[in-house]
Amino acid sequence: MGKQVRTPDGRRERWTEHRRARREDLVAAAVQAVRRVGPELAVDDVARSAGVSKTVIYRYFSDKDELVDAVLDRIARTVLLPRLLGELSAGHPDDRTALRAVIEAFVSLIEDEPQLYRFGYAQAGRAGRADLVADAERVVATALEEHLRARLAAAGEPPEPATSWAYGVVGMVQLAAHRWAGTRHVPSAELVDHLTALAHGGLGALLPARRTGTPA
Repeated sequence: MGKQVRTPDGRRERWTEHRRARREDLVAAAVQAVRRVGPELAVDDVARSAGVSKTVIYRYFSDKDELVDAVLDRIARTVLLPRLLGELSAGHPDDRTALRAVIEAFVSLIEDEPQLYRFGYAQAGRAGRADLVADAERVVATALEEHLRARLAAAGEPPEPATSWAYGVVGMVQLAAHRWAGTRHVPSAELVDHLTALAHGGLGALLPARRTGTPA
């Protein structure tokens, strides 16, 4: 007798897809709740935003930490990183323009989505859980490092400084912008000017001159 071949359980697949889609809907509702209440987000806020009870929320998330992890991931994937990485890969004509575009994108994010920014920063440092700030810093610094390494390699220079420079620039911008987010001591455009001048003042003196036709 031939070996019986088991076919996929269609009902199980449909249930898995339904559960995935339902989780995505709840995360979207949670992001909207964050936009209203910021770091003080409670599961009740998510339930109200989604139009369901807390019991329904806990059918799809084991606890609030798992829900917060999913919200941080959604913010990173759909709001934060597309803006910043998009500018790094935009092919700007020179280094100063590229730096300014990335810095401006970060500052405008704080202006456009202040509650999302405050929420992400409030969750930083949770032991063993998602950390939007640290993860975003690492992703953006890695992208900037690759850009700087390419610039150095094209000029026949050692690429090792690119790591220190990239993390130094990202850390400087993040910390200065975070203080500005709480004080608004200068207009945003002026802050972008200050940070661009500082970042380019350092990198501009360190990077080799760009060869004609070399992409930004």
